[in-house]
Amino acid sequence: MAILLVEDDEVIRRSVTMALERYGYRVASAGDGLTGLELFREGRHDLLLLDVMLPGLDGIGLCRRVRETSMDPILMMSARGDALDVVSGLEAGADDYVVKPVDTAVLVARIRSLLRRAVYSPAAPPAANRAEPAGVPAGERTRLVFGDLSIDTAGLDVRVADRPVALAPTELRLLLEFAAHPGTVLDRQTLLRNVWDYGWDGDSRVVDLCVQRLRKKIGAERVETVRGFGYKLRR
Repeated sequence: MAILLVEDDEVIRRSVTMALERYGYRVASAGDGLTGLELFREGRHDLLLLDVMLPGLDGIGLCRRVRETSMDPILMMSARGDALDVVSGLEAGADDYVVKPVDTAVLVARIRSLLRRAVYSPAAPPAANRAEPAGVPAGERTRLVFGDLSIDTAGLDVRVADRPVALAPTELRLLLEFAAHPGTVLDRQTLLRNVWDYGWDGDSRVVDLCVQRLRKKIGAERVETVRGFGYKLRR
């Protein structure tokens, strides 16, 4: 697996690179946002690890530029964990974030979680949720339909009014989790556990911001907020 690390602090950049290489990852690194953007465009990377505060082009801007052409997993690093940094990164399209200094084991766990989501291929959902012609064998029915929203759970193809919708890996997993339980309220901790693979209490802002991004792509009315409980996908 190849990781692109963009971090302006040389000491942190070297230590993170060595740590990731010990875990078997190939790491390309840059010390500023513009160089990081060039490296991203020149090569193929399985995941991007971006610092928020970067010279030239900051991590938020770099994240937005990457999202113009790629759905590769993005993990943001914030030195302070300020709410503004976290929210800005997630709104720009990042899938998750960590606060520096971060323990190597935690960083690798977050990276593995993102990479698992990026290659996630779900099993076919229950037949009751499917909407294919009756003559199609049950094992081949993989498309769910909710109004003008359709989801091919085998081909990982999402469409609204028959127009394809590009989703980041985390957005897709979130939608598939909702689609597996249509009409059921899912609380944030359940979503953190099932979508983000968090075995511990995570930051619910990650869920809220990802839901916001998903709503912009599939329709704000499709995912309903149940105050005090969580979210549900309207049938």
